[in-house]
Amino acid sequence: MRKIVLLYGFIAGLIMAGLLVFNTRLLQLGIVTFDNSMFVGYTSMAIALSMVFMGVRSYRNNYCGGVIKFGRAFGVGILMALIASAFYVAAWEIYLATDAELNATFMDNYKEFSLTKMRDKGASSTEVAEARQKLDEMCELYKNPAIRVGMTFMEIFPVGLIVTLFSAAVLRKKEVLPA
Repeated sequence: MRKIVLLYGFIAGLIMAGLLVFNTRLLQLGIVTFDNSMFVGYTSMAIALSMVFMGVRSYRNNYCGGVIKFGRAFGVGILMALIASAFYVAAWEIYLATDAELNATFMDNYKEFSLTKMRDKGASSTEVAEARQKLDEMCELYKNPAIRVGMTFMEIFPVGLIVTLFSAAVLRKKEVLPA
């Protein structure tokens, strides 16, 4: 089990880290905007985390004789999702640490995008001021590495959990008794 979990978890993590850097660079260049970055980001996560499905299937077919229960499939899948999530978090932290421009502007750009979007939708000045205060607080929290790591982990892990639940449900097979 360890070999499959590590192999597919690392592959998913490497794909995820690569797509994170690529997509963030596209955001910096203006090719991707905050408007569509969520779609691009979560699509990238789903693509990378498809390796969880492949890993659970490989484990079932190669180590379990084609038979696996939901709980065991879930356990194998969630370990892969955790590894991929760790890669994602590490990639974001490394990218932030090595790209001074991104580190200095990312949250401010996000804040201004959010406030502009509110104004465009007709929010009152009071609503915008309240949102600005909350976003300022979030930006301050984001400066704390422990909180940022937790926030980044919570971007990807729920996707990994969903993919794991789907994989375990679809790939479970009970032993077929001979007739």
